[in-house]
Amino acid sequence: FQHRRELVYLPPAWFAANPPPRLPAVMMIASELNTPADWLRAGNALQTIDDFAAAHDGYAPVLVFVDATGAFSNDTECVNGVHGNAADHLTKDVVPYLVSNFGVQSGRDGWGIVGWSMGGTCAVGLTLMHPDMFNSFVDVAVIVAGELRPNSGDDAQTVDRLFGGDADAWAAFDPLTVLHRHGRYTDVSAGFEVPGPEPGAVVDPSANPEGQDVAATTLCDAARAAAIACSVVTEPGRHDWQFAARAFASALPWLAGQLHTPGTAQIDLPRPEQAQAPPGPH
Repeated sequence: FQHRRELVYLPPAWFAANPPPRLPAVMMIASELNTPADWLRAGNALQTIDDFAAAHDGYAPVLVFVDATGAFSNDTECVNGVHGNAADHLTKDVVPYLVSNFGVQSGRDGWGIVGWSMGGTCAVGLTLMHPDMFNSFVDVAVIVAGELRPNSGDDAQTVDRLFGGDADAWAAFDPLTVLHRHGRYTDVSAGFEVPGPEPGAVVDPSANPEGQDVAATTLCDAARAAAIACSVVTEPGRHDWQFAARAFASALPWLAGQLHTPGTAQIDLPRPEQAQAPPGPH
């Protein structure tokens, strides 16, 4: 898989000891139209993780901002297919590299994924396919109705465009099929964050294009049936980077707790009325 330069955030605690502490890691996956740095800039992730580390004695998960597409508009959906073996890059290249070069935790209890837009679909699929590698995921704003699975048109078009007509390969990356084939999971957690209107406001269809909440709820229900702890949180906003930034800030304390980050506790995902999300990036 031909990828662009990828980025790693190391919290202050990583530099405070030699060797560094074995911190958990979070894979940050952006949208189809992206660069690996978009989460840092448009998604305000650098400020969010710095603030978190400052409030936890310098401890925070290590973040790796990956390239899941290899180009600005190369819709891989994080699968192995005609656009390259994106899934293998993320699981067989990125994870071992972080363990070897930065000493992060190698076990599944120390790895999570945060995905925005297409990256949300990636977060779901990678975690369900590799529960031995990932403990938790946060799917921020499932992009379209029917994005229950990697999507590049209708089912027939997706099989052709992503998998070169190989229906078995398509099924291997379909989350609902993966859930059915796997059966019950153990100690896997999931959070979906979708945009919605302000309380009491007139519903704006553009805030939740084509029913992101329906897709998230369908996936979450299926995950619960397979013994995955799952929540769907709806917060005011629309499908844009400002919403992604707020959603990441809201979910980070929960995700850090799930990954046993030093100085953090395991908590429930915040409900919309509890979320104390910062303003979007300037």
